[in-house]
Amino acid sequence: MWTVNAIGRLGNLMGEYATLYSLAKMNGRQAYILPGMQNKLARIFKIRLPVLDQDVAKRIKWSNYRLHDWMSDEYRHIEGNNVHLSGYPCSFTFYHHIKDEILREFTFHDFIKEESYAYLNNVRGDKKNVSFVGVHVRRGDYVYVMPNTWKGVLADKGYLQKAMDYFRNKYENPLFIVTSNGMDWCKENIDNSLGDVHFGGDGQEGFPDRDFALLAHCNHTIMTIGTFGIWLGYLVGGETIYLTNYTLPDSPFLNVFKYEAAFLPEWIGIPADLSPLLNKKDP
Repeated sequence: MWTVNAIGRLGNLMGEYATLYSLAKMNGRQAYILPGMQNKLARIFKIRLPVLDQDVAKRIKWSNYRLHDWMSDEYRHIEGNNVHLSGYPCSFTFYHHIKDEILREFTFHDFIKEESYAYLNNVRGDKKNVSFVGVHVRRGDYVYVMPNTWKGVLADKGYLQKAMDYFRNKYENPLFIVTSNGMDWCKENIDNSLGDVHFGGDGQEGFPDRDFALLAHCNHTIMTIGTFGIWLGYLVGGETIYLTNYTLPDSPFLNVFKYEAAFLPEWIGIPADLSPLLNKKDP
């Protein structure tokens, strides 16, 4: 039996699930997920990996195998029959070779799809040739963690303006669906003078299911930082714009994160403004 830790929020759980699915298959082992992961992911997805009873899991002598965030050659030959994968893996390098299978695992329940499409149709109204652009603005604890722990910044007003103008210049009728765990900041910093921005979702960090599903049913994605946005871009397809180079060169974050392993090559990166860090001001 192979399993994986179930830690973090939705984006982390999806990364752990997809990595377990891929590595177990690669090593010829049967993957099982623990109840904690099943309870959260099965609320919105038609995931199919079998669930290992918690009491059974406690009786198994596991061999712990810690993963870093990206694929390495040694992961193709992991020894052991009862392996418990750990870490925060979330990189397409683990599973992109079986992308269709991963996307099938993250198929939304029908009622989730219906809710999302009904929401978007209501936003569309009478407009024709609409291109929905999902915008996820990650704030929350990152407002403090990024500058103080990781020597990094968050997406600012300028980045979001550039990203949204890209779609405005390319598509006839873009409509931007914004969700965030800092919605007040978004409403103050995102220009809606054209009336093409809709602030959606409930902003609840602990239960982001509906926000995620709503953005996942858009045509394109603007993400800021974090696994939530990365998975949106991966599931949606279309065009994805992301914030890049958002840490100083000596950031400890770069010991556990690689930009090239997080973002697909065809995605469009816009470099962050690091001046708040360089000027030693609050971002």
